[in-house]
Amino acid sequence: MTMKLELFVLPVSDVDRARAFYEKAGFRLDLAKDVTEDFRAVHLTPPGSEASILFGKGLTTAAPGSAQGLYLIVTDIEEARAELVGRGIAVSEVFHDDKGIFFHGHDGGEVVHDSPGQERLAGPHPERASYGSYATFSDPDGNGWVLQEITQRFPGR
Repeated sequence: MTMKLELFVLPVSDVDRARAFYEKAGFRLDLAKDVTEDFRAVHLTPPGSEASILFGKGLTTAAPGSAQGLYLIVTDIEEARAELVGRGIAVSEVFHDDKGIFFHGHDGGEVVHDSPGQERLAGPHPERASYGSYATFSDPDGNGWVLQEITQRFPGR
């Protein structure tokens, strides 16, 4: 059996503001539907992705900004960051973990550490190892995104 994660419901407070942000970030608009005054849906897909986001009004009871650790995988972290910054999106500087472990904690779009001895260092991974370089950004509600550079996938992926 094959299972694919294809859609994530994102909690936002202002549908129009969120739509404008994600379109500005380069996400493709797939659907915008106002069913009733209390039910709206906006469906967008990041460039090149098979998975999408859905947000609107009446879709979730989750608090706006509570989605953290949403990973966007890129093949060139510096190029991806520059493109988003060029589109007017505030993105952290590129960073890596001194232990070469991918990040596991998020708070408002910022990566936090909860393992003793793990440290966030400036710049891409020194060997540009796959899974080793990151940058973060948040949408207007504080939903936290992580860009992660992967140039070669682990076996079986």
